Amino acid sequence: MSTVTLSNEKTFPCEPGVTILDSAKKHGLVLEYSCRSGRCGVCKAQVVGETEVIHHDESVLSPEEVASGHILTCCRTALSDIRLDIEDLGQFADIKSKTLPCRVDSFRRLADDVIEVVLRLPPKDPLNYLPGQYVDIIGKSGVRRSYSIANIPRQDGKLEFQVRQVKDGVMSQYWFEELASNDLLRLEGPKGTFALRNTTPTNLIFLATGTGIAPVKAILEQLIADPGLVAGKKVWVYWGGRHGQDIYLTPELGSLPIAFIPVLSRPDSSWEGRTGYVQDVLVHDEIDLADAVVYACGSEHMIHSAKEKLVTLGLPHKNFYSDAFVSSN
Repeated sequence: MSTVTLSNEKTFPCEPGVTILDSAKKHGLVLEYSCRSGRCGVCKAQVVGETEVIHHDESVLSPEEVASGHILTCCRTALSDIRLDIEDLGQFADIKSKTLPCRVDSFRRLADDVIEVVLRLPPKDPLNYLPGQYVDIIGKSGVRRSYSIANIPRQDGKLEFQVRQVKDGVMSQYWFEELASNDLLRLEGPKGTFALRNTTPTNLIFLATGTGIAPVKAILEQLIADPGLVAGKKVWVYWGGRHGQDIYLTPELGSLPIAFIPVLSRPDSSWEGRTGYVQDVLVHDEIDLADAVVYACGSEHMIHSAKEKLVTLGLPHKNFYSDAFVSSN
């Protein structure tokens, strides 16, 4: 059995055949992660010591990152004692994932290909989560898909989700053709480490594409409920879509100093707003990135492109947090 040491000197054992990420979780430590399938790159860490890939692959890592000793903790196990250049996420220590029954409380179309679903949980068994996290929803046939929770914890315990239709998707067939009020489902969670963690910089920036606005909506509700989190700060929300119908809601901003910037990459002639890709529009706005923190949620392409551009332009590497939506049928 190998020992893993983090940059804050916390340690945990890594059993043979178990990923570093899962070993940490087993021993009460939470490391950065999102998709757990090697595709998003969120669990990237630089390692000293010997490791081995046992799940998925690390093709998301660039040749330069591989050469400099970077790995994905969701893909590798330790073969010797190792040291990682990351810390555990203490604020997630008390967030325990569990499996719960739930029922469809209500649903409505937000766009032709997006539906809002509200689920209710057993009244005596609420879900403890941080705004920005996601759950796996398990359908009648046992198929599971991941969806971000789109609201802060509510008094009634209900959870909101924004579900986009996927062509030939197994769960999409249920959501868009078979869904009925009071349907019994199951969910497992919360999962992920996408949550508000750093409000020290003056500029707080959110980037979203598609239904990536869902966890951003939850975090905005958190800021509205506790405005002291952003006292003296400036907040930007960039939300990108292809066509006008992709901007299917206007987030509640309360009285906070929040700039909401919808962006279309393929607008029609009636669109009077910003055009292009959200990360490029952000760059054009020349916000002081050296004094900024960015939370990005949506397509893998947007997240990888945004991180590369923004870090190059002065955003501290550690101030970029992301949750990539990886597609499944």
